[in-house]
Amino acid sequence: MEKLIEIRKISSIEELTAVQTLDQTIWKTEAIPVHQTLTVVQNGGLMIGAFDNGRLVGFSYSFPGLTKGKVYLCSHMLGIHPDYRGQGIGVMLKKAQKNEAKEIGYTLMTWTYDPLESVNAFLNLSKLKGVANTYIENCYGEMNDGLNDGLPTDRLKVQWHIQQQPTIRICTEANQETYKSIANWKINHDGLPVINRSDLTTVKKEHTILVPIPKAFQCLKQTDFQLALDWRLQTREFFQTAFQAKFTAVHVLKTEDPVYYYVLTKQIELPAL
Repeated sequence: MEKLIEIRKISSIEELTAVQTLDQTIWKTEAIPVHQTLTVVQNGGLMIGAFDNGRLVGFSYSFPGLTKGKVYLCSHMLGIHPDYRGQGIGVMLKKAQKNEAKEIGYTLMTWTYDPLESVNAFLNLSKLKGVANTYIENCYGEMNDGLNDGLPTDRLKVQWHIQQQPTIRICTEANQETYKSIANWKINHDGLPVINRSDLTTVKKEHTILVPIPKAFQCLKQTDFQLALDWRLQTREFFQTAFQAKFTAVHVLKTEDPVYYYVLTKQIELPAL
């Protein structure tokens, strides 16, 4: 029988305690204290839960942010129990979070994610229609949570304009032959993707470019850590160079190859903040 997942706001101490337990199960690190999450949801923040027959199996957690007088919702965590991943629950949580945020009066949500995690990239940019033009080096410092061990915790910062979508002038049905890639890649003797050559002059000549990333970064990291580090450092340079040249990441192309491609373009109009 297909699971019927209930998505709703969380505000009670009992359910926030369940969030804390799920937090520890997912990341194997110290969880956010309940007294903090309780205070946040009572003061403009949101905790959205996903429930399977009353059991908490996922959550999204966000709190108010403020920059230069502009208030927005900072989406800090989204976690799904390992047994429930790949079922679209993340999208359900984000959409519920968006609807609740609009009701409160927010026009913008932001969050960060690892740019080399292809599933998150596709969710954030292609499914949710977020955009990103800020790259943060080693955002959280050293983390020992299994996913980030040993690597700089570089992050992209997503802008999700929830009242008015940005105007983007690209073909989202395009493939990797449509636009110029900032780097070439090849398969090594272990069957892993390796960046072969970069062409940073591309950012001066094109209005829309591609940045390749590994399709399965965690598997690559477990197999060849040095190669994973090389992807981290080289794509860091690619994104930073492109963002300095006023490009914005707006889409992710899936392929049958062992890489996906970010689509970055200058042909975008962002809503006024």
